[in-house]
Amino acid sequence: MAGFTSDAILFRKIEYGDHDYIITFLTENLGKVSVMAKNAKKSVKRFQGALDPFSVMNIECTYSKTRKNALPFLMSARLEEPFAGIRTDAVKTGYASYWIEILNSYLEADKEQIELYRLLIDSLAALDKGLIAKEVLNLLFQIRFMTIAGFSPDFVCCGKCRVPIDRIREGNVVFDFKDGRFFCGKCADRTSETGIRVSKGTLKQLFWINNNGIQKAERIRFSPVSIREGEKLLEAFVPCHMGREFKSLGFLRRVRS
Repeated sequence: MAGFTSDAILFRKIEYGDHDYIITFLTENLGKVSVMAKNAKKSVKRFQGALDPFSVMNIECTYSKTRKNALPFLMSARLEEPFAGIRTDAVKTGYASYWIEILNSYLEADKEQIELYRLLIDSLAALDKGLIAKEVLNLLFQIRFMTIAGFSPDFVCCGKCRVPIDRIREGNVVFDFKDGRFFCGKCADRTSETGIRVSKGTLKQLFWINNNGIQKAERIRFSPVSIREGEKLLEAFVPCHMGREFKSLGFLRRVRS
């Protein structure tokens, strides 16, 4: 029977009937896929505890011989990395849930997304180990996601007069998350309802981590003010450009506070 195998990260698991699950994965080879796990509730040994949120596993799936449009069947799932440190920490769970909801909303089914797969698995690994501050990882994940998805904000020059950020005299600028650009004091529309005031230092740090990735993120030190500004900016910008609110973001804000 034709099928496929791939490393995969579990996105979500939905009960289907009395014994089955419909499971959505982000796979390394095929992008986002949904599969049917027949009798998964009864067959504990078959999946050996692999079907937990955020887990990384190697999955083997087959296609139905009789139903052309049926979901593939999950035949086996070999656990490779449980990321147990995430599931036992409410704040880490909040961050991981938010990242997964972003990707699950953005990704099309059966379309390879190697960069986003690597971004997620590297972010989950760093979150699990706790070597980089959770807040910094969250900023990095969001801005890298936006860059890969093709709607990265412009942190280099004023969106109107194009003066570079280093040549702007004011310490603060106005970032408009609807336009995805910042404006200097002379160019800012003070009546804008989608703009927030943010320091130049925060924008420069966000630009730096976007261009250097997780491997170098631990080198940069965000002040508490920059963390709050970055969170406010990106957690408004991402939902705005994706045209939806995220339930997991509400949960994250509650546990984070």
